[in-house]
Amino acid sequence: MTTPDNWRKSSYSGGGDGNNCVEVAHSPTHIAIRDSKAPTRATLSFPAGAFTAFVKDLKSTSAPES
Repeated sequence: MTTPDNWRKSSYSGGGDGNNCVEVAHSPTHIAIRDSKAPTRATLSFPAGAFTAFVKDLKSTSAPES
């Protein structure tokens, strides 16, 4: 996968300058992730289907404890 140019920040990045988060970019076949505080460093790249399954699992297991 080549370096994507469509990076977007997480909606959970918070207020202020919003740089304490991850950025995500996608292509038809892969999802790339990078640290917004160090965008020139290495990125992680996953097949789109694997990333979608990962996020779905995170959402199902991250319910707040009471």
